[in-house]
Amino acid sequence: MTEIIETIRYTADVVCLRGDHVLLIERGWPPHQGQLALPGGHVDPGETSRAAAARELLEETGVRVREEDLHLVGVYDHPARDPRGRYVSAAYAVTVPADTTAQAGDDATAVKWTPLNAPGTLAFDHGAIVHAARQQLLTAGFARTET
Repeated sequence: MTEIIETIRYTADVVCLRGDHVLLIERGWPPHQGQLALPGGHVDPGETSRAAAARELLEETGVRVREEDLHLVGVYDHPARDPRGRYVSAAYAVTVPADTTAQAGDDATAVKWTPLNAPGTLAFDHGAIVHAARQQLLTAGFARTET
């Protein structure tokens, strides 16, 4: 029997919450170009997924958070979650102060604070990630950043 070795890419996504809104980016590249998605991207060599999440949030939206303020939502690894191949993502959530502003940077063409309870149709499986983060916030909660 021949063993098939699959290339797996490791990524991190961020559900950034401000009050009852979630920060989304408009994707500037395929796949899903022009669609809204969570900020996120590849985990660099030698980097943890939590560090990558904080870095990607900063690069794509200008929002700076501390790694220790990021709370794991879950690991998303469905084989068909990304049309480019096998991507496994560690998704994190973080809350930011009400006066936090964001601006598009890096690969994002725009940013948008969207109601958490109705984010619309999102790229990839990001709708499921937002839903899971919202459920965690409603049931168990996690600390809100006030700095």
